[in-house]
Amino acid sequence: MSRKKVVVALGHRALGTTLPEQYEATKRTAKILANLVEAGADIVISHSNAPQVGMIHTAMNEFGARREDYTQAPMSVCSAMSQGYIGYDLQNAIRAELLKRGIYRPVCTIITQVMVDPYDDAFSEPVKVIGRLLTREEAEKEERNGNYVTEVEGGYRRIVAAPKPQGIIEIDSIRALSDLGHVVIACGGGGIPVLAQGVQLKGASAIIEKDYASGRLAELLNADELMILTSVEHVSIGYNTASETPLSEITVEEAKKYMEEDQFEPNTMLPKVEAGVSFLEKGTGRRVVITSIDRALDGYLGKTGTIIR
Repeated sequence: MSRKKVVVALGHRALGTTLPEQYEATKRTAKILANLVEAGADIVISHSNAPQVGMIHTAMNEFGARREDYTQAPMSVCSAMSQGYIGYDLQNAIRAELLKRGIYRPVCTIITQVMVDPYDDAFSEPVKVIGRLLTREEAEKEERNGNYVTEVEGGYRRIVAAPKPQGIIEIDSIRALSDLGHVVIACGGGGIPVLAQGVQLKGASAIIEKDYASGRLAELLNADELMILTSVEHVSIGYNTASETPLSEITVEEAKKYMEEDQFEPNTMLPKVEAGVSFLEKGTGRRVVITSIDRALDGYLGKTGTIIR
């Protein structure tokens, strides 16, 4: 049986929220990922980090605000911390599960930087809410520092941009390790958004949508398949209406038609379908599977989920 290179994008459900939840969730997720390895997939894993990076951002900035001898942590540093923290639990859980099954595969996490365009319109229209609740005075201070805030119930919170990923800085390392048979965890939380300044890379105050980064990762690896694991078994049109219809297998053209009809929720399913379509259009013989994490193996075997070709 020939093996396939598969980029597997994990959502929040695969990781939990708190430290104890994440420890237990990654053990359950490791069993699902090991099933894919046994079925013939050489996997590269990307993942969400929304609760984790928010927790880290809040903790680091609360600490910095209370200690004059410490500075507050920029968003890029918080993103890097979340990649290491999630990767630590995930790689250990996967390694242990594979060894239990008699499979020896090195497992590693790569702290991944993702290039973004400084002229991306997203920087003038930030949408991602992060951090703790701020007072009016704190919000005004953030704005004086060049940051964006938005008013919410009970106060204010920071908002940051969500630019589209352009290139992946560590792609050669990811490819080399994957080609050697390693299970690689990369582009966690969409990657650390960076801007090029000469030979230096500068962290951007932004969050990259995990699904777009996963699609770019699959494209640059020339993967056979992009598998996006979420909370529902199928993508649906007419979602949450009396005419809701689950989609089993669709073409790129059909997916584009549904996107034009605004069939997919902008902040949930739309990025997944858009990332899948982009990946398919930039290569041949590829497949996208979107399904629930609990049905991952069946999705890989073509028995369930939404398949886009």
